[in-house]
Amino acid sequence: MKIKSICVFCGSATGNNPEFHKAAYGLGKLLAENNISLIYGGAKVGMMGMVADGALENNGRVIGVLPVFFKEKEIAHDKIDEMILVDSMHERKQIMLHKADAFVALPGGFGTLDEISEILTLAQLGKYQKPLGFLNSCNYFDSFFNFVDVMHQYEFIGNAHKGLFISSDTPLDLLLKLEKFNSPVVRKWIKE
Repeated sequence: MKIKSICVFCGSATGNNPEFHKAAYGLGKLLAENNISLIYGGAKVGMMGMVADGALENNGRVIGVLPVFFKEKEIAHDKIDEMILVDSMHERKQIMLHKADAFVALPGGFGTLDEISEILTLAQLGKYQKPLGFLNSCNYFDSFFNFVDVMHQYEFIGNAHKGLFISSDTPLDLLLKLEKFNSPVVRKWIKE
């Protein structure tokens, strides 16, 4: 699959680990170098600002999708190629889903978890087959992966559901995996 655009979910905070910052900037740079458009939350702050700057400083195309109420807080990135202003977080996610060929999660908080969960739920329901990858810098998502194992252990998700995402600890390896991703066949789990 030739990926032309990737939506990156990540925090509006910077976190306290410089490795996260390096990974975010490195991913943005890698997307630019591979002529892959970055779609993200539109902010100039935190991890979002770092991934956008990585792309912009390497001549990449960057599209932000920002709720109007965040623009009023003056966190909008003013150097990106295109800013799409929306009325709600829900509308933001819908536009991101529509525009992206694939998704990548970087470290973040509740908003990032919400975005990841929506993508996984839609994939589980068979509503789309776009790849989702986790850039697992410093093992940030290990607890999430362990929780997925717990959901599987207690039979709230099946074997195929564990294959709805991939992970890597480097941007390049993750991009290569995303390009080779084949969405698993998810059979109906509700018995008649």
